[in-house]
Amino acid sequence: MIATVVWGTGNVGRAAIRAVEAHPALKLADVIVHNPEKVGRDAGDLAGLGHGLGIAASDDVDAVLGAGPRAVVYAASGDIRPDEALADITRAVRSGAVVVTPALYALYDQRNAPAEFREPVLDAIADGGGSLFVSGVDPGWGNDVLPLLVSGLGTTIDAIRCQEIFDYSTYDQEDSVRNLVGMGLPMDHEPLMLAPSIPTMVWGGQIRLMARALGAELDDIRETVQRRALDTTVTTRTMGDFAAGTQGAVRFEVQGIVDGEPRIVIEHVTRIHASCAPDWPTPPDGGDGAHRVIIEGRPRIEVTVEATDEGENRSAGGNATAVGRLVGAIDWLVDAEPGLYDALDVPLRPAVGRLGRKQR
Repeated sequence: MIATVVWGTGNVGRAAIRAVEAHPALKLADVIVHNPEKVGRDAGDLAGLGHGLGIAASDDVDAVLGAGPRAVVYAASGDIRPDEALADITRAVRSGAVVVTPALYALYDQRNAPAEFREPVLDAIADGGGSLFVSGVDPGWGNDVLPLLVSGLGTTIDAIRCQEIFDYSTYDQEDSVRNLVGMGLPMDHEPLMLAPSIPTMVWGGQIRLMARALGAELDDIRETVQRRALDTTVTTRTMGDFAAGTQGAVRFEVQGIVDGEPRIVIEHVTRIHASCAPDWPTPPDGGDGAHRVIIEGRPRIEVTVEATDEGENRSAGGNATAVGRLVGAIDWLVDAEPGLYDALDVPLRPAVGRLGRKQR
């Protein structure tokens, strides 16, 4: 059994605890938290399992890493603290652990990552013998392995489009929804996530990674952004009111330009309520979330994935599938040589030993 630590217990961390506990090759060893109110609480309680796991959450990073875990799922956010996240992750890698995380956007395409992100990780690997695999939580598989897999079913490929369609009204991360994405803020306010170059910073690595896999040479990476205001005030269960006239929906694209045309596109369509921008793409059944891959070519291929978790919550379902990809890679990474890996290196693997397995 591979002793595995989950670092962080937010939206991603809750799913990570459940995924580690369900994996037959892994054993949950510790949980690291930053919130003092979570210290000492049972991991099963923090993960919403409805029963204890006998693992008390700790804020003592030195003690947890000093115990020599073989793997760490780094589930703390890197959205507004990339330097701190990089420091935490290199610390875990230097301890000799295999680390999987969605937190460092710059390392989605690690071969072309900026030196200030790549070199500290490579130094930590050389010092401690650990490994790192970064894949997105939006989810990563929807912007790398799934479109690439589906592209292999086509005869000719004109363009690949990866869509995330998401209703934030059930999302439990108010700071990101309001301040990063700008939901509920005035239309003349430019939220950080939509500022020029930021979408490319976040998703450009996945564009480059897909281009590399397809043997395509990118001319450029471009961005488009559209925003819509709420017609009426709406109330959400987790975040309260969003006023009429404020931002209620966003649609943006990160476009990989090949031969002068957008050939590899990652598109996000996000709303705070289904009533806003109803003419934009929606999930097939009118639900609150879906991930879609469209291969334009011959034949035209369209694949839509909908996942739910924590009841009928599709935002949690997206997190859970992204976490499944990361946690499912741990035993492969443990057997591989120490190194810095990306989605083209790490195979997508079946759920060996988990068919019919009940979560304790």
